[in-house]
Amino acid sequence: MSHTNPLPSAAGTTHVVPALRRKRLGALDAVLLLAAVATYFFADLYLALATSVLIMIIFALSLDLVQGYCGIETLGHAAFFGSGAYAAGLFALHVSPDPLLGLVAGAVVAALVGLVTGIVVLRVSGLTQIMLTLVCATLLYEAGNVAKSITMGDDGLTGYTIAPVLGKFEFDIYGHTAYLYALAVLLVVYLFTQFLVNSPFGLTVKGIRENATRMSLLGVRVGLRRLMLYTLAAALAGVAGALSAQVNNIVALDTLSFTLSANVLVMLALGGTGRLYGAALGAIVFMVLSDRIAAIDPTNWLAALGVLLIVVVRFAPDGLIGLVDRFAARVSRARRRDPRAIVTDTIGNTQATTTDKEVTP
Repeated sequence: MSHTNPLPSAAGTTHVVPALRRKRLGALDAVLLLAAVATYFFADLYLALATSVLIMIIFALSLDLVQGYCGIETLGHAAFFGSGAYAAGLFALHVSPDPLLGLVAGAVVAALVGLVTGIVVLRVSGLTQIMLTLVCATLLYEAGNVAKSITMGDDGLTGYTIAPVLGKFEFDIYGHTAYLYALAVLLVVYLFTQFLVNSPFGLTVKGIRENATRMSLLGVRVGLRRLMLYTLAAALAGVAGALSAQVNNIVALDTLSFTLSANVLVMLALGGTGRLYGAALGAIVFMVLSDRIAAIDPTNWLAALGVLLIVVVRFAPDGLIGLVDRFAARVSRARRRDPRAIVTDTIGNTQATTTDKEVTP
């Protein structure tokens, strides 16, 4: 088959379509989904922990959009998680106990917070930007602590109930409904983020991360694109916060704390930035190890996590997902050494494999 170069007018389509195809659900997606299903059937005693893991995966995905795909540094991502949590709790307390409407309320409020703070935060870069994100989160934390008549302060927002999901599935004390509910929301969020990062908008944002000046010269409105992604990521973090408020029936000030922002950064560092799989793997490893190490040694469990982070940064600077990629590449190279096949690379990065043929004299 001959290889022809695409016309310049179709260049955009030629790059976008392969990008969308490249991120179709694959083997790793199937493994993660099977692990989630197996957890439901074979780990009844750990469904509460598993539900927290699913919520943190959503939270880590939202941070990965901001930091990994757009290059926006932040130390205050918990501002959106906590905003969504308080919005969902107050919505259930004063408006409606419907969980899906509560998710929407959490996403909308967090998006508004992201839009307002993003206008300020995204005007600067570097250390100033990091400090501004921390300031915004700290201000929200203090506002939540002062407004005790609304948030109940240090006591936590309680007293609300959550209606059955879709009017049929009630939240039980064993956590079955909460787990399936969180898993369904995670699947929707994951598919949305997969579509987003591989859409023309997402590819443009990646270009801004690599070279904002060049993208500006190409006519891209860099500031607007960054603000749009920041707001979308805030909405997803709000969904995670709303889920936490609904399955736990309490919203504490910790949802706005610096500790939560730092934890999700560690999750992303463990898993690897700029890869959705990395956010998922990092959240799983961090949450599970935190629970198990704390159960073994409640005093020094943070030290063990610190050692793990140092080891990962030293030997896998691109995170756990980088180790997975290198293992897959090694397996691929081993297959290419098969003497029955000859692989040749062409200029268009295509590979043609030809089997041994009989040569007649």
